[in-house]
Amino acid sequence: MCIPVKKDNETIYHIYLEESFAKLPEYLGMLGIRNKRLCIVSDSIVDARYGDEVAELLNDRCSKVVRFVFPAGEEHKTLDTVKLLYRKLIENGFDRNDMLVALGGGVVGDLTGYAAATYLRGIEFIQVPTTLLSQVDSSIGGKTGVDFDGYKNMVGAFCQPKLVYMNITALNTLNDEQFFCGMGEILKHGLIKDADYYEWVIEHMSEISERKSDVLKKMISASCEIKREVVEKDPTEKGDRALLNFGHTIGHAIEKLMDFKMLHGQCVALGYVAASYISYKRELLSAEEFFEIRDMNVGFNLPISFDGIDTNKILEVTKSDKKMEAGKIKFILLKGIGHAFIDKTVTDEEILDAVNYINADCHIMD
Repeated sequence: MCIPVKKDNETIYHIYLEESFAKLPEYLGMLGIRNKRLCIVSDSIVDARYGDEVAELLNDRCSKVVRFVFPAGEEHKTLDTVKLLYRKLIENGFDRNDMLVALGGGVVGDLTGYAAATYLRGIEFIQVPTTLLSQVDSSIGGKTGVDFDGYKNMVGAFCQPKLVYMNITALNTLNDEQFFCGMGEILKHGLIKDADYYEWVIEHMSEISERKSDVLKKMISASCEIKREVVEKDPTEKGDRALLNFGHTIGHAIEKLMDFKMLHGQCVALGYVAASYISYKRELLSAEEFFEIRDMNVGFNLPISFDGIDTNKILEVTKSDKKMEAGKIKFILLKGIGHAFIDKTVTDEEILDAVNYINADCHIMD
């Protein structure tokens, strides 16, 4: 399966959905890699599982393959790790003709893309996402970045990949927590853009949980199409691309204050429950719609509450969010399932009320 991504009506890269890594050399060959050096960037977990296989597939297709491996975990998505990658590239003579290969989840893809955007003022890179979350979200659209002093993606650049290659069977190696983490972004896509897709995901809950290949492929391709449509219209987040941040303002604050002990998709899921609660309180969502959104998190092993964080600290961290504009938070709310919009009038009191609702330390939810 192939999904083209366009800019100004011209295809700039393709998203390929396959069931192995076997076709990666063929698709990379179309990019003219024969005389290029390739640096496969991965974390310690993904490299141990796939590093040798991917390197062997690419060894005879380019001039040189090197590998850069860093310890797994969000805490290593920093400028210090990028500096080590720069050094690896310099020591191996990488120039603007060469290419980086991001093999891994969102941390790997974001860090590799940022390094590609900034090394020698920009070299090519491709995304080979191996988690559900990275396949439907971070690998598409050209957003790259690293965390700074615990603040999520505060240093970054827009840099489009030359291709995105997804091996669906890689999802079978994920533990349940990692797999269902990706459902936070998938449910978000339906909530902001496509009510029918949202209901389809709910109807296929059991097949998704069983990781049936044909259902996963349909789900991933549908989510990729939603994100593709959004980023094609707004590649650098000047307008509607901000809708993809539904749940992220409060979610990022929880992620930081939990010291990244909760996974990104889990925090996004909490964040969109809070944003949906604000929408419900404003009578933009019915009670039935709101409680379905909340309770579907339970069905997909996603959280509906947190504990151990002071509500006021969450509000404080939202004020440092990169989505602030002229001192106001660009909050994403829902006007019915499938219809998101940008709102700059959400008050501190509304945020505190919503965060208290998902804070298990405050009360037991109905």
